[in-house]
Formats: sequence, C-alpha cells, structure tokens
Amino acid sequence: MNDEFRLTIEGLAKEYNRQAGELRAAYGRLSELTGTAESADRLVRVTVGPRGQVQEIELDPRVYRKLAPSQLSREIMQQIGAATEQVAERTKELMAPFMPEGLPLEEVLGEGASIDAFLPRPVKLPAEDGDVRG
Repeated sequence: MNDEFRLTIEGLAKEYNRQAGELRAAYGRLSELTGTAESADRLVRVTVGPRGQVQEIELDPRVYRKLAPSQLSREIMQQIGAATEQVAERTKELMAPFMPEGLPLEEVLGEGASIDAFLPRPVKLPAEDGDVRG
C-alpha cells in the first residue's frame, strides 16, 4: 500500500475511533442521568432515573393533612412526568451532537437500546505489513 493511501486510511481510522469514543462516553453519561421535580408547595418531590424509573419519592409529612389521597396520587404522577421530561431533555442535549439533522432521537435509541448495537468495534490501524484488520 502506498504511503499516501496508508496515511489517509490511518487518519480516517483515528477520526472514527475518536468520534466513536466520544459517542460511547456520552452514552455512558446517559446511564447516570436523573431528573428531580418538586411540587410548588414543596410537599412532593420525585427523582427518576435515565429511563424514567422512579428512584425516590419524598413526601413532606404535612402532605397527609393538606391533600386527599386522590390529590396526592395525582401530584406524585405529575412530578414523575416532570422529572421524566427533564431526563428526556438532557438526553436530547447530550446526544444532539451525534444525531443527523432532522432525525428524532427516539427513532434511533428506542427502549433499552445500547449504543454498541450501532457501532462496530474500534478500527485497528494498518499493521506494518500493510494489512488492515478490523
């Protein structure tokens, strides 16, 4: 393989590895995302994880005197929705640099998706004998 072609291939492989590494790092940060929402009266506070799973519900003891059970239930559900929306927005912000314009994130990363399903293994640089292995 001539030197110019080899250098071009090596450059492309390095750039791919760099971009894939950045994408994997961003995807790793997704697993750490949380969102927390609190009612206006501060009686109900909910924290959800990266896929909207409820991690914590905090209820001020006064909530039992101020809200009927149905109101409390509604308030908890509202805060779960608000916290989940925070996580969804942060996810979009984190992944936006990697998404093609006009392609919604939801169409690429569905429920339980792993970024590894979309990326091949890192490209190995050409060996000294000129072979490209991957």
